[in-house]
Amino acid sequence: MCNKYLEYAAAGVSDLRPYQPGKPLAELEREQGIRDAIKLASNENPLGPSPMALTAIRAALPTLALYPEGSAPELRALLARQLDLDPRQFIFGNGSDQVVEFAVRAFAGPGTEVIVSQYAFAAYAIAAQASGATVRIAPARDYGHDLEAMAGLLNAQTRLVFIANPNNPTGTYLTAEALETFIDSVPAHALVVLDEAYLELMDTADYPDGKLWLRRFSNLLLTRTFSKAYGLAGLRCGYGIGHPDLIAVLERVRQPFNVNTLAQVAAHAALTDRAHLRATLANNHQGIVTLRDGLRNLGLTILPPAGNFTAFAVPGGGQRVYDALLQRGVIIRPLTPYGMPDHLRVSVGLPVENQRFLKMLGEVL
Repeated sequence: MCNKYLEYAAAGVSDLRPYQPGKPLAELEREQGIRDAIKLASNENPLGPSPMALTAIRAALPTLALYPEGSAPELRALLARQLDLDPRQFIFGNGSDQVVEFAVRAFAGPGTEVIVSQYAFAAYAIAAQASGATVRIAPARDYGHDLEAMAGLLNAQTRLVFIANPNNPTGTYLTAEALETFIDSVPAHALVVLDEAYLELMDTADYPDGKLWLRRFSNLLLTRTFSKAYGLAGLRCGYGIGHPDLIAVLERVRQPFNVNTLAQVAAHAALTDRAHLRATLANNHQGIVTLRDGLRNLGLTILPPAGNFTAFAVPGGGQRVYDALLQRGVIIRPLTPYGMPDHLRVSVGLPVENQRFLKMLGEVL
């Protein structure tokens, strides 16, 4: 069906395809006429939010008639203390993907170029293309970022370079030496956006913390989130960290009141609940081991597990297996939208959910 409004849309919008999120539980249960379905599709925290975050939300309910403070002063101050950074180095968004949009709105547009990697998180290219910028895609190496290929695309028109570490959905990650060398090669007129959404969930010794490079590189922006390890995906709260001058530019395109009150107080409380984070990390570590070993025991080839997810190849294509699992009340993520039709991605769940997934997958295969 022809949509007449596409001819009026801004340059780049007509060729966009909307981001495809994981299938909602309620939708599956309604379609299949089932109950007790499980969702292991969106890399969410199966333990849910911190109890302290829930308490903070309840306490804040009477204030909901008031607009939130968009600069998130209390959350900003707590993060600055915990990370030993200047409070001026933070900006907050309705999820970290909104911080990505700030960067695109501030620096990209017609006549500029944005570099992303093949198999990278789809939101980068969507935001860049919507701005009218030219998206340059560097071919992946072993399903991960090929920094040499990305460096080869740098030119005078480059304004943004997106790197996810670890990469979602493939699970690959870059070490400190490789990343630092690459960032050092990027000219000052281009901003490197380093997505660290899974930082808290990484337990490998050679995984780098981008914070270490903030003093050296003023054209580096880190993006982080409360949606993964902190279990607040439904409230949408993320943040960026960079040089104060860079953050000041991003603030010019941030809409007022963009992070709601409940998200701010919940994120603040979650940062202080170390017990819940420890429980999350323990469940995640065991879950990764269970999924990795279970998938291999089924004879499947897996990509490197990272954060709280792993991708795996299915002989003959993933869509058939994905559909069959839906009929059994199990939601995982097909990777066809990423150009990986033979792969699926599964998130760590509770122990009983992980075992149910593996049992159902074995039946389907």
